[in-house]
Amino acid sequence: MVSKFIKKHWVRFKSFILECKRVLILTRKPTKKEFKTIVKVTGLGMIIIGLIGFAMQLVLQLFKGG
Repeated sequence: MVSKFIKKHWVRFKSFILECKRVLILTRKPTKKEFKTIVKVTGLGMIIIGLIGFAMQLVLQLFKGG
């Protein structure tokens, strides 16, 4: 019983490792232009999420009255 459990999970783990290896082989380092675009988009997303959180907090403060 335990042997089947371990074997099943070992096969899944091995499959996962092989998939990770395959993905890492296909990846490459981004160019400077790609990297700058990624940084800009990520930063913009962080600012938007922060502004949404700030607006929600402001609305809650106004409704609580304090």
